[in-house]
Amino acid sequence: MSTIDFFCNGEIATLTLNNPGKLNAINLGMWNQLAEKMAEISVDRSIRCVVLRGAGSDAFAAGGDLEEFVTGRATLEQALHYHGHVAQALQAIDNCPHPTVALIQGACIGGGLEIAGVCDFRICGESARFGAPINRLGFSMYPGEMEGLLRLAGPAVMKEILLEGRILTSAEAYAKGLVTRVIADQKTEGEAYATAKRICAGAPLVAGWHKQWIQRLLDGRALTDEEKAASFAFLETEDYKEGLAAFLEKRKPNFKAC
Repeated sequence: MSTIDFFCNGEIATLTLNNPGKLNAINLGMWNQLAEKMAEISVDRSIRCVVLRGAGSDAFAAGGDLEEFVTGRATLEQALHYHGHVAQALQAIDNCPHPTVALIQGACIGGGLEIAGVCDFRICGESARFGAPINRLGFSMYPGEMEGLLRLAGPAVMKEILLEGRILTSAEAYAKGLVTRVIADQKTEGEAYATAKRICAGAPLVAGWHKQWIQRLLDGRALTDEEKAASFAFLETEDYKEGLAAFLEKRKPNFKAC
């Protein structure tokens, strides 16, 4: 049975793409579950970081479920409906106020690459491989799914991925800015969760604000006076007082997201 599995260990939530019989290929039901679970996680203030991964170690996700290409998106109406749901799931990850970490082992292809592309961090094993060779299947990537990858890697890399249909090694993916770090396969999981723990050690409100301001600055518009003032909202938080006190007292801060 294909599912998006949820597990929470303290402040770290894990979502697992679970369709191991098909290398975690993502079907419409899984896209919908992913959007729903990300929406729930986004409003849960007890969570400070989200790790997304594939079940097992053979694949993060090997793309979409090709059987649905015939049954669920054969017409324009079906395709718009299907890919609208895919874009919603990707947007839910992109809009999550909590930092997101993609733990990538094995194949990260098509829809899997799209999911990883909208995460804040991508930690992969040396044997991971990346691509979207859909040119060989005769269909194009939906613009709503392309947006995150284009923002991450830029047009030159997107053209290489989509026009050549090459499968990139982890070293190539790192060189092209598609992944954050490449780790020895046996250490990938440990490093992904170590990354999540480092994130959780910081003030959670600040993490959300940093994500927000990075996204805002990328649109190229000048900041308004109201936005400049809003960037100092941390001054009114208990976490700011706690952070300063902990530094002066030479102890670890105890942030409470308030």
